[in-house]
This record gives sequence, structure tokens and C-alpha cells, in this order.
Amino acid sequence: MTSFLDPVIAFVSAHPWAAYLTLFLAALLEAIPVVGALVPGSTLILALSALVPGGELKLWGVLAAAIAGAMLGDGSAFWAGHRSQREILGALPMSGYPGVMAQSEAFFHRWGTLAVLFARFVPPIRAFVPVTAGALGMPPMIFFGVSIPTVLAWALAHVLPGVLAVSALHEYAGLPHHQHTGKHLWMLAVFAAAIIALGVWMLRRRRIGKASSDQARLGLRPGAGPT
Repeated sequence: MTSFLDPVIAFVSAHPWAAYLTLFLAALLEAIPVVGALVPGSTLILALSALVPGGELKLWGVLAAAIAGAMLGDGSAFWAGHRSQREILGALPMSGYPGVMAQSEAFFHRWGTLAVLFARFVPPIRAFVPVTAGALGMPPMIFFGVSIPTVLAWALAHVLPGVLAVSALHEYAGLPHHQHTGKHLWMLAVFAAAIIALGVWMLRRRRIGKASSDQARLGLRPGAGPT
């Protein structure tokens, strides 16, 4: 993995604009319904934040790219829902994911305005709540009043941990920046955590699917138990 990371670090050092563009697109696509559930935007942001302490990327550039992408994504999804109202919830591509849409709507009804805040930190619901908020009639002033500070907090929460962790490794563990060891350790930890989280999510979905299939075979309603 380190043999793969070194060329990436070298490329970013020579072409930082490409990294900023990647961060912007990652944050943008994460907020798009359906697409956002598939794009590992948060993982990319967490991983690339490791390149700030060594100077390959600038902190302000990473934060600006992540914030701009997330705001544009959330705002676009919200306005699409606001203009189409509930019709958009049953249109493609959302109609292909009725379970996730139902979960998103239930999440919104349960938490109300706070759903916009919570959902930004909960994938894959994050990709569906902005459009759901617009479709269900949340006023734009309220949505953006919650969404903008939430995006700022989200960006800081995804960028600063990598910056601080890698800085601490070089400062207190004596790891030289030019050897990229601290960056390797952080990036590997982020990718490993993402793989584990994906595995847990897939296992959980599989168990839920198996339970639903068993209930259907027994003629039970979903969530009902044998009497």
C-alpha cells in the first residue's frame, strides 16, 4: 500500500490543484441522492488531510474545497426537492431505493430541523436528507440556516483530525516529513476503518435482508414475530 501512496503524494505535491478539485467533487457528490451513498467522499477528505502538515496541500485550500463542494451539493439537492415537492421522492433514481428513501423520510420526521444537522454525519442518509427536506416543505431560510454551519463543522471534523494526527506523529514521534511515514500511517488507518465500516454495513444489510426473507417465507409482516 505504501508503494501506491508514494506516487499519489508525489503527484499531489506537483499538482495540488488536482487534489483540491478531487476534494471539491468528493464533497459535492456525497450530497447527491443515490450517488452520495456510493462515493467515499469522507474517506478521501480524511485521507488527503494528511498532506497538509508536510506542505503538499494548504489547510485553507482543503477546507475551502470541502466546504464549497458540500454546500453546493446540499443546496442543489434541497432546491431540486423544493421545486418538485413530493413528486421527486418517487422519481428516478430515488424510486430505485424505496427503503433508503423511507428511512430518510422517517429520519426527517423524527428529528425535524435537526435532521439536516445529524444527517451530514450519517452516511448514506446524508445523500437523501437535503432533497427530502426540500420535498417535504422545509423553508429555505431554515434549511440553509442549519446546513451552512453544519457543513462548516463537518469540514473541520474531517480535515483537522488528519492534520493534528500527522503533525503529532512528526512532532512527538520524531518521524521526518520527507519519509512520509506519518502520512502513510494516517492514510492506511483511514482506509482500514472505511473497509471495516463497509464490511459491517454490508453484513448488517445482509442480516436484515435474510430476516425479511425469512419472515416473508413464514407469512409474517416485516418486524412481526411468531405468535
